[in-house]
Amino acid sequence: MSDGFDRAPEQTRPLRAPSSSQDKIPQQNWESAMAKPQVVVAPVLMSKLSVNSSNYTESYEDGCEDYPTLSEYVQDFLNNLTDFETEIEQFAETLNGWVATDDALQELVELIYQQATSIPNFSYMGARLCNYLSHHLTISPQSGNFRQSLLQRCRTQYEVKDQAAKGDEVTRKRFHAFVLFLGELYLNLEIKGTNGQVTRADILQVGLRELLNALFSNPMDDNLICAVKLLKLTGSVLEDAWKEKGKTDMQEIIQRIENVVLDANCSRDVKQMLLKLVELRSTNWGRVHATSTYREATPENDPNYFMNEPTFYTSDGVPFTAADPDYQEKYQELLEREDFFPDYEENGTDLSGAGDPYLDDIDDEMDPEIEEAYEKFCLESERKRKQ
Repeated sequence: MSDGFDRAPEQTRPLRAPSSSQDKIPQQNWESAMAKPQVVVAPVLMSKLSVNSSNYTESYEDGCEDYPTLSEYVQDFLNNLTDFETEIEQFAETLNGWVATDDALQELVELIYQQATSIPNFSYMGARLCNYLSHHLTISPQSGNFRQSLLQRCRTQYEVKDQAAKGDEVTRKRFHAFVLFLGELYLNLEIKGTNGQVTRADILQVGLRELLNALFSNPMDDNLICAVKLLKLTGSVLEDAWKEKGKTDMQEIIQRIENVVLDANCSRDVKQMLLKLVELRSTNWGRVHATSTYREATPENDPNYFMNEPTFYTSDGVPFTAADPDYQEKYQELLEREDFFPDYEENGTDLSGAGDPYLDDIDDEMDPEIEEAYEKFCLESERKRKQ
């Protein structure tokens, strides 16, 4: 870290403890929970705020004029983040001595949001970063703390979900990136209660349910692919949470999928993806049940968790599996391709791109096994309708 970010000794201040789990935001539903604070956030491409600005409360040595802006510092960190565990602490400490105004906080949130929704494969890292900062960024300006500002930024995109799901290709692609980032936030954003318990943000759970409704209400191929990715990512956690509350939301979603498979004019490949998702859910999302007490299999409690997972190789020929922490995100990406499109090559066309051979209505026949399963599915669905 350059000397430009070191605070003078007399300016050092004690860290404040993270705020409580509620953060003054009720978690009953997405709409009410994100209604406050009312902050209009505009995209920021380059900060006009610098360390030399009077808006900052920190003092630095005289004679140094080449300090980077907040935008430059944050963007450089995001672009070069390689080891989260070793780099994040210093990043947060620097921000605590720098982000001291509402404008700076809003800009920080916008920079992370844009990175997480525009850079491929950064949504998971972005969600982890947001979780860490929500507990370690000590500033709480008038507009709210980091988590409140982040949720408010997400709300601006959430409010136009219906228009975005039926928009042009560019609009939908941007919307899909937001949907998957929100899924990662739901899994990674931890809410710590006053007595130490850790929970997920219920408002994100409600938001994901409504985003799925928007996607299935506009059953274009790319919308359906996004829904499948979101459910593969969060389906098991969402269903567990709904079951605890006595809700049948996941069954309603599965019924929605079945209706799409029967009635929507989506491509055959996408219908195969939907059918495989229904099959995955029927096996409890691929999880293992303990014989005595019910518990979900995880790498921590099941020694055979990774036993049946395939092995992939890097460009240098180094093997890696799901157990390798440095390759988990890449592994999941390759696993999805292997699962849904076994013939899809590493250098193949982007699933969301135009002219994709796996999404066009081609004349080739379905795989015999899938075709047989599809016919049985149609017959069973027709029988249920007549009952």
